[in-house]
Amino acid sequence: MKALRSLILGGLLAATIGAACAADATIIVSGSGGTLTDVQKSIFQEPFTAKTGIQVENIATTSRVSALKAMKMTGTAQWDVTELTGSDFQQAANAGYLEPIDWNVVDPKHQMPEIARQEYGLAAGSYSTIIGVRTDKLPPGKQMTSWKDFWDVKTFPGPRALQNGALDNLEFALLADGVSKDKIYEILRTDEGIDRAFKKLDEIKPSIVSWWKAGAQPVQMLANGEVFYTSAWNGRITKLAADGVPAAIVWNEGSLKPSYECIPVGAQHRKEALEYLAFLIADAKMNANFAMQMPYPGFVPGMFDFMPIDAAKTMPTYAPNQAVQFASDNSFWVDRRDKLNERWEAWLLK
Repeated sequence: MKALRSLILGGLLAATIGAACAADATIIVSGSGGTLTDVQKSIFQEPFTAKTGIQVENIATTSRVSALKAMKMTGTAQWDVTELTGSDFQQAANAGYLEPIDWNVVDPKHQMPEIARQEYGLAAGSYSTIIGVRTDKLPPGKQMTSWKDFWDVKTFPGPRALQNGALDNLEFALLADGVSKDKIYEILRTDEGIDRAFKKLDEIKPSIVSWWKAGAQPVQMLANGEVFYTSAWNGRITKLAADGVPAAIVWNEGSLKPSYECIPVGAQHRKEALEYLAFLIADAKMNANFAMQMPYPGFVPGMFDFMPIDAAKTMPTYAPNQAVQFASDNSFWVDRRDKLNERWEAWLLK
């Protein structure tokens, strides 16, 4: 009996200490800062702390891959969770800067789709590069529905804009040339495919009045009528339309780009970080509330059941929108972006 009592008391003491440690823990989350972090704090982080006792401290950071490299080299992880987008995520994963995600903790029921369950990251948000259209500039009875239409300057005359860089534009060029969404990267991984994309870009180049560099630029050009059609980021076109400008998104053949929540190698609070990631995707209504404030939704099943249908239709991961897009291939771009951008710059000067 004495031994049993000691065992029970020891277990209670261990549980008490464990709970105290969790309550005392503070995880450091590296992110973009600004409004996005403010919304994440109110929607996710404060309820997470209320439920678990784990505090969350946010720090706004840039050059995260370089910082992750320095942390690994010094053996001192200053963050417990970091937000990474696109090729930054792939680069960090390839270089061994990230801890593998324990999906038995984060998503034990395997409810998240495969696109969200990466070995080294949880896809907790997304945006898309799409075609933004001034609907009042469309020819009577015509609708722009694809990159082939974007390239068709006879049927759809008018000034256009594209982002300044090889990323997306090579994919869009191949789509305009008749390549199916599921074959884009297979073709781009060949020299002939790259040449084909640039040859197709030659066709549209005379109609591009601006190669935009910041996300606000195509929105402003659509708003003032400087361009009729442009590549753009979906959330900005949604806001433009909400502000009364006759603008619309063409979701077909958009480039879907997940953003990731990751755990740096050697994170001091890995257990608590995994709990945090699990909390981010545990509640569909919570995720709907986030997307209603910031149009960068994740992939949580059932999320769109908790928002008006008109709002759901503006989201890149809404099933009908996601179905007609392609996922930007991080593994392709992380190895080739510098080289292809060098060719892009040379091509612009021709």
